[in-house]
Amino acid sequence: MIPPRRMWLAVLALCLAVTGAVLGVAGWSFRRDAPERARRFRPLPIPKVDVHQHVGPRTLADAVRLGASQGIRVVVNLSGGADDEALQAQLAAAARHPGRALVFMGLDLEGCCDEGWQRREVARLERGKAAGARGLTLYKALGLTATDAAGRRVPVDAPALDPVFEAAGRLGLPVSLHAADPKAFFEPRGEDNEREAELAESPEWSWADRARYPAWQEVFDEYVRRVARHPRTTFIGVHFGNDAEDPAEVGRLLDRLPNLWVDTAGRAPELGRRAATRAVILAHPDRVLFGTDLQWIEGAEGEKGVIAGAGWAAGAEELRRFFDGNFRFLETRDPAIPSPTPLQGDWNLPGLGLPRDVLERLYHRNAEALLGLPPLDRP
Repeated sequence: MIPPRRMWLAVLALCLAVTGAVLGVAGWSFRRDAPERARRFRPLPIPKVDVHQHVGPRTLADAVRLGASQGIRVVVNLSGGADDEALQAQLAAAARHPGRALVFMGLDLEGCCDEGWQRREVARLERGKAAGARGLTLYKALGLTATDAAGRRVPVDAPALDPVFEAAGRLGLPVSLHAADPKAFFEPRGEDNEREAELAESPEWSWADRARYPAWQEVFDEYVRRVARHPRTTFIGVHFGNDAEDPAEVGRLLDRLPNLWVDTAGRAPELGRRAATRAVILAHPDRVLFGTDLQWIEGAEGEKGVIAGAGWAAGAEELRRFFDGNFRFLETRDPAIPSPTPLQGDWNLPGLGLPRDVLERLYHRNAEALLGLPPLDRP
């Protein structure tokens, strides 16, 4: 997600004036100055790896500091870039925070998808791996807006992409794959659409025009076929397997596809309404990863800020609600937790109350195993 176009200047100004003032000088620990009611909940002291952030070279230090204030010891930047120069800049920024930041590279779909493009992208993966990239990111453009040289939509499971995904498996690069979007984005706009408030802020996120875009199920089925076709390649289905509205279906996919992992980023409002969510995580505790989907923005005049939930600049109260809501949702059985991202669904959530050993895996051990990190809970 990106902030809506007409809010860019307001977002940047508010981020700079409010978030920077509250979090920057105080080491990004906004809790210290929060009212007493905001300090009642304290998450368990378990180190965390955030496998889903979008960061730029100039905001990575801010992301690392903010993460540290919330127990996030490692930030995984999925926005490493789709060209060598951009990737090198992101890797150089990460190198200034050894052990605290990892980078996933992107796929360049420009010129897709003939044999020359295949050779070019496989060679890029090889160079990226040698330079230090730890995975590959595929955005929702694949399957929705990406086209080939003839102007035809490139499906997620297009056979021409097979060499790239096979190369990712050969190189040991997990693939973070965002397919489609929330189901409501594919439905007509209006008061009956549960994401209407979000779509009103960002109308370009609507995929409801069937004359221009495929149906949600079509893209999702392509994604499932893609994962099944490459059993030696590890895939991370972002936003809880790209189907947070139906965690039971995600559980069935995890049963069937041992190379599929999922992250929790940006979908607490949907997951909190489904009784199956807890059962799915407990059934597959070794393949669920913690993520926030924090998005860091950089303005042309040097402004910096963070988006914690679609469309809003994150001031102190928004960040408190975001982090506390996500942690309470995972850790407690509280019956009415305010949504951490109200624009995406402003209803209360019942907490999952995951056992301590499952939280340990979700927060850091699974990511350690997947990404080859040293154990964070040992000296």
